Amino acid sequence: MTLSVWDRTPEGTWIKAASWKVHGGAVWRVVWAHPEFGQLLATCSYDRSVHIWEEIRSAPGAEGRKGARWVRKAYLTDSRANVTDIAFAPRHLGLMLATVSAQGVVRIYEAADVMDLSRWSLCHELQAFYTRCGCVDWSRSRIHRPLLAVASDDKRAENDERIVIYEHNENLRKWQRVVSLRLDLAFPVTDLRFSPIALADSHQLAIAAGDVHIYNIKVC
Repeated sequence: MTLSVWDRTPEGTWIKAASWKVHGGAVWRVVWAHPEFGQLLATCSYDRSVHIWEEIRSAPGAEGRKGARWVRKAYLTDSRANVTDIAFAPRHLGLMLATVSAQGVVRIYEAADVMDLSRWSLCHELQAFYTRCGCVDWSRSRIHRPLLAVASDDKRAENDERIVIYEHNENLRKWQRVVSLRLDLAFPVTDLRFSPIALADSHQLAIAAGDVHIYNIKVC
């Protein structure tokens, strides 16, 4: 499988800046970390792994970006099933990455030292479902405790909980399940995203399931 990065020129055209082989199976997602942490990508795959990639620029004196290359800095292999989605945390939480798998497991990793991207710690492991997880997203509000929303796109979940929301309790240093949504929708949940703007007492969560549905998630 191949991953490509494209640069947009001032004239508006796109030029392929890099292309390289990744993973041993289909690549489901590619996501950028916040630029505060540098040029950093993560990919997840059917081969049950997550790769962290960093762009290494040319040595001084080289012409432009021609010598830039992408190097795999970390290789996360804790999952025993297809890794279906990944999401970097908002930057105020630090360099963290959430992953979900076909076994319904959520894993949260953290790079303790952003100067050493080869070292990622598995901080939390949550059994969100006993069916396949299809997508995951972080809340972006700075005024509330962090939330993590996870959805199952498995048909077996249609009459059961299809979305689970976890809240991080700093005092207990763990993620606690606070909301489970049973949705009467004809189609599976294929994606979900928190609004970047939160109200004083709630978050908005957009859910793609055939159509787009907006839910208000109350918080304490």
